[in-house]
Amino acid sequence: MDTPVTIGRLAREAGLAAETLRYYERIGLIQPVQRTQSNYRLYDSHAESRLRFIRRAQNLGFSLTEVKELLDISSSTENDMGDVKVLTEQKIAEIDFKIADLQRMRSALAIQAERCPGHGSVDNCPILASLAEAEGDMAVRRRWDVSRDPSAPRSVAQR
Repeated sequence: MDTPVTIGRLAREAGLAAETLRYYERIGLIQPVQRTQSNYRLYDSHAESRLRFIRRAQNLGFSLTEVKELLDISSSTENDMGDVKVLTEQKIAEIDFKIADLQRMRSALAIQAERCPGHGSVDNCPILASLAEAEGDMAVRRRWDVSRDPSAPRSVAQR
């Protein structure tokens, strides 16, 4: 794109909504190179390159704030690539934390799914009882009576 294009055309070419580009402009990710007499924004190929960079960075998990930081670092050849590496290593650590958290959640759900017979009244659902116990919801907890031993007889007050 050698000739500056309008926000609408840039948005179509980038596969984004024009409002997204306006937002990116407000937060300083892209800037129009000029405005027409009727105040339309015009963007050059640099904006298109930045949009590709933004999309790739977001696909790798960087937030828009982090993307802006990366773009700011890349704006001067005098900046050190160590700063980029630090941001990347921080992102890796964040992803590792999320993976560990997801694995913990998966394990907890697998245990609950294993305990559930998969048929019968929800009044006896061990998954719902476990969720009620975890949240401390007394009304729901009473419904499944999670505080008592399942083999113990129920009193009238517990029914």
